[in-house]
Amino acid sequence: MNEAGAWTEERVELLKKLWSDGLSASQIAAELGSVTRNAVIGKVHRLGLSGRAKSAAQPASPRSNAPRKATPARAPSHPMANPAPTRGAHALAPDLSPEAEIEVATTPLPSEDVVIPFSERVTIMDLREYMCRWPMGDPTTPEFRFCGARSQSGLPYCSHHARIAYQPAADRRRDRSKVRA
Repeated sequence: MNEAGAWTEERVELLKKLWSDGLSASQIAAELGSVTRNAVIGKVHRLGLSGRAKSAAQPASPRSNAPRKATPARAPSHPMANPAPTRGAHALAPDLSPEAEIEVATTPLPSEDVVIPFSERVTIMDLREYMCRWPMGDPTTPEFRFCGARSQSGLPYCSHHARIAYQPAADRRRDRSKVRA
């Protein structure tokens, strides 16, 4: 602790007096000056001070045991159809409302149907916002590239890779039932 905030005998006695009077650690720190609230709490702990008088600064307000009268909730000044979450994992999630749904062909094509020449594939450094981000090859090799074809509006993939990536829910359910049988 610096010289200005040293715990002298006088300051320790003042601390004990103010603590027993019921002042908070913040109030004592302000009264002593050049010490923090946490320094006061630490010193009180090391001194073993406990018994405190009730604080005169906060008189207890009498509480009524009578039940409160129910008041109707105020209607919002601008009602929202579907309010967006403001906290948690869903706060930053993209809006995938039915209006934003994109129609994709119902029959996915096997990835072998379209062969993208190696010269048209792009590295991650050459990948742009409008290009298909479908990974091609082994990511651990220098030949690893991305498709690079023109992507569909609002999607990270070209039309061919979008059909592979986005299957309608009915098709997914049908595929699962085949696996279980």
